[in-house]
Amino acid sequence: MRVAYFDCFSGISGDMALGALVHAGVDADAIRGAVASLGLPVEFRAARVRKGGFDATHVTVVAPQEHAHRHLHHITKMIDAGRLSERQRQLAHKIFRRLAEAEAAVHGSTVEKVHFHEVGAADSIADIVGAAVAIDLLGVDRIVASPVPTGRGAVQCEHGLMPIPAPGTAELLKGVPIAPSAIEAELTTPTGAAILTTLASEFGPLPAMRIESIGYGAGTRDLAEQPNVLRVFVGTSADATGTDRVWVLETNLDDLAGELVGHCTEQLLAAGALDVFTTPIGMKKNRPGVLLSVLCAEATIAPLEAIMFRETATFGVRRYSAVRSTLDRRSHTVATPFGPVAGKLGWRPGGPAVFSPEYEDCCRVAAEQRVALRDVYAAAIRAFDPNTTP
Repeated sequence: MRVAYFDCFSGISGDMALGALVHAGVDADAIRGAVASLGLPVEFRAARVRKGGFDATHVTVVAPQEHAHRHLHHITKMIDAGRLSERQRQLAHKIFRRLAEAEAAVHGSTVEKVHFHEVGAADSIADIVGAAVAIDLLGVDRIVASPVPTGRGAVQCEHGLMPIPAPGTAELLKGVPIAPSAIEAELTTPTGAAILTTLASEFGPLPAMRIESIGYGAGTRDLAEQPNVLRVFVGTSADATGTDRVWVLETNLDDLAGELVGHCTEQLLAAGALDVFTTPIGMKKNRPGVLLSVLCAEATIAPLEAIMFRETATFGVRRYSAVRSTLDRRSHTVATPFGPVAGKLGWRPGGPAVFSPEYEDCCRVAAEQRVALRDVYAAAIRAFDPNTTP
């Protein structure tokens, strides 16, 4: 399993994340092309610099000053019109959805009505979409991050001078371990927080891994106390058993219509749940009910519990951690009579590989070719060569 570890000892911003991923080996031209396909008036630049004595990559997105504010649907439409892969598009959507939910919570609005300020500007859109593209190209299956320092002092926002962390950043970092810092500066920006908390499934120390590359992403500011860089380790998991730790959230429901349970399931998956499922159960007084179960990373416990309380009106949510065994995996595409179909290749050390077509990609091919979804699935399974080397 390929792993990336974000070492945020000086915080994280959008340009630091992009710089670290490019420095770790992602093709800057591929990111530049994807960003250009959005139709934004921006110029993507990546240059090697010295930052605090370290060789690093500094990414700059040059964009004109904008005064109009964008809503989520404007940005969603822009992403959908770009030349992105399905996974890149989904990652970008998830990051902006998380941003919208944080802004809505801060301003007492809704995801649909909230308008983005700084994070809706062209350069921030390029940072987020670029990060989604870079992560996809990096080919990692698991992302872990260190505790996050926010810095100290105050920062000038659209609504005036605000203490650090800015309200949007603080909302995004709910449930994330915060590292202490005495540096008088904004170390973690809303864009950086949104990217990190959407991508990372765990927060803690550097996991056991075989390091393949290390990337340093430079921030714009120079700090007297320490190098202003984000460090990203990329490698393969050293755990031959392929295990990780997840959290299980559960609640029993006996007074909710099935449609509302389904809506809650969709909301949970959109907010970053690893899996959501329901189980028919018998409750007290012989009432039929539903057990709603959610699998998630520790960083997403708080926002997912908030959705469960909001959408189901439950009086309580149980939580417990669990260790799961997983297959090593990577992206894999097969050639079918209907066109290429993307999917996942999974295997255990020394065992044969199995192929699972991506549902969204099969839907896309079925719609484009006007054929049944089941035929695309069957064609993708037939097209997989069982002798494929993991």
